[in-house]
Amino acid sequence: MLELIFAGFSLGNTFLYCIILSLLFILLFKFIMIVPEKSVYIVERLGKYKKKCEAGLNFRIPILDRVAYRLSLKEEAIDVAPQVCITSDNVQVRVDGVLYLRVFDAVKAAYGIDNYRFAVSQLAQTTMRSEIGKLELDKTFSGRETLNTNIVSALDEASSSWGIKVNRYEIRDITPSTTILSAMESQMRAEREKRADVLLSEGKKQARINLSLGQKEKAINEAKGE
Repeated sequence: MLELIFAGFSLGNTFLYCIILSLLFILLFKFIMIVPEKSVYIVERLGKYKKKCEAGLNFRIPILDRVAYRLSLKEEAIDVAPQVCITSDNVQVRVDGVLYLRVFDAVKAAYGIDNYRFAVSQLAQTTMRSEIGKLELDKTFSGRETLNTNIVSALDEASSSWGIKVNRYEIRDITPSTTILSAMESQMRAEREKRADVLLSEGKKQARINLSLGQKEKAINEAKGE
């Protein structure tokens, strides 16, 4: 009987030890935090900012600390939605582009703005409308590089307080309205026809000149022969 009692106590202690070890393992797992490369975790303690954890092994206090934000330091490509812009000569064009940026200050990116991706995308749209409004339609096609540079400069200045670095902006497509496209095609067709007429008239003129020179030389030779 005593052997059974001792055996029961032994099994109970073993089970208790297993539970304790499991709890300790879980607490240890919660205490250790591994941050991936090119990432930053923002840790809050009781709802207030405590620290930022960079790539590698980090530690936190379970229950009291929590990871509030997980931010990537890699360069991101953000699609800027198409929008209608008006040039300085009152022509509507549809413009879209791609924005490339990265986070350089994780704390500012987490607490300086609610959603930096949405904010910088909206800012890119307003800046693009402003820059295209300074140019005529013909110059918008040839001045893409200047437009990209001006947009990046304006975005970089405005987003520095958000912990964001705008590296570059690329205009993907500039599409005038259907009416403007038809007018441009008509203009190009007229220019081609004009160049063709000029070339044809120049050819006829040169042919007449050559013919008259030939007749002149013929007359001279006949006079000399007589």
